[in-house]
Amino acid sequence: MVEKLKKEWVDIASKYRNDETLIETLWDEIYSRYSSKKRHYHNLEHINNMLSLAKEHDNDSMDYDKLRLAIWYHDIVYKPKRSDNEVKSGDIAIDRCRELGFGVKSCENIRQAIIASKSHTTNTIHENFRHVFLDLDLAILATSWKEYLSYTKKIRKEYSMFPDFLYKKGRKKVLQHFLERPQIYHTQKYRDLWEAKARENIQKELTLL
Repeated sequence: MVEKLKKEWVDIASKYRNDETLIETLWDEIYSRYSSKKRHYHNLEHINNMLSLAKEHDNDSMDYDKLRLAIWYHDIVYKPKRSDNEVKSGDIAIDRCRELGFGVKSCENIRQAIIASKSHTTNTIHENFRHVFLDLDLAILATSWKEYLSYTKKIRKEYSMFPDFLYKKGRKKVLQHFLERPQIYHTQKYRDLWEAKARENIQKELTLL
């Protein structure tokens, strides 16, 4: 999987910069961050799954590239005890996008998409790459119960520094947040495909907490 991901990274980065040293340096940063032993869910497997789903949206090359860059960098900073992971990830993303030669507006769009993944809400009206990005980040919620249960165990490991009573309280709050929303998914496509299953899985997890 790692070699596949590296090839995908080189493919997109080399479209914008003909600088092998820079591209390799940025890959080393990505690999190092996402391969931390403390990451059980927010790791390269998560990135790989999102990128695989993103391939369905390669009909619009510019939005597709922004979508992929947002995926690569959205969890580049991930510390369970902190509440500013998305902002810090967005700050790194905008710097790296500029290094790669993306335009100012595109870099800011990527940053804003990453920041929006904190609450998974957005004020953007049109169904653009940001909506797709946010939906792909929550694709795990609509998987089979077996896969969903595995995901919950990985998340628990990432928050292993917290005792059960604190973790369960926080987790319930997150899950209720999703259930109270009119829709979990922003795009019509993924609402049709995933909404019902995601709500079913979340309800089942709540009964276990």
